[in-house]
Amino acid sequence: MNPFVMLAYNTIHKYLIDKDLPKTDDLPKELITKKAGCFVSLHDKTGELRGCIGTVLPVYKNLAGEIIHNAIEAAFHDPRFKPVTKDEIDNLDISVDVLSEPEPIPSEKSLNPNKYGVIVKAHDGRTGVLLPDLEGIDDIAYQVAIAREKAGISPEEPVFLYRFTVTRYKE
Repeated sequence: MNPFVMLAYNTIHKYLIDKDLPKTDDLPKELITKKAGCFVSLHDKTGELRGCIGTVLPVYKNLAGEIIHNAIEAAFHDPRFKPVTKDEIDNLDISVDVLSEPEPIPSEKSLNPNKYGVIVKAHDGRTGVLLPDLEGIDDIAYQVAIAREKAGISPEEPVFLYRFTVTRYKE
């Protein structure tokens, strides 16, 4: 299993069983030295989303901290879903998306939903994020519309647009 995904799985499992965090002594160097935003996504075996929480920019001291925090949030605190249970932990497909630094773009024309994730930000700070390369989202206007909806931003409101790429790690 990929070490990023293994860390997310171990975090969810340890927190579920012991209400504790996993040890981070023997992690690969990249998890300790790299800083980046990341998303942890959980899907059940039918492919249905079960939780997804992330950070666009790094908040913790390293990528390991981002993954640990976001794994707990995705599994137990995503308001769209009930918390993960012991019965389902081994039936989850977990992915970790490590984000590039977001870059401002002048218009939707600079997007490609298969390559870039999008961030839409209203003047009052409301922000919606959508990862790239998601099943069923292959149209720029649809990608932006979903990000707007997630943030409660109407289609008529002006927004700042940003794009980013991800490196996606799966089991």
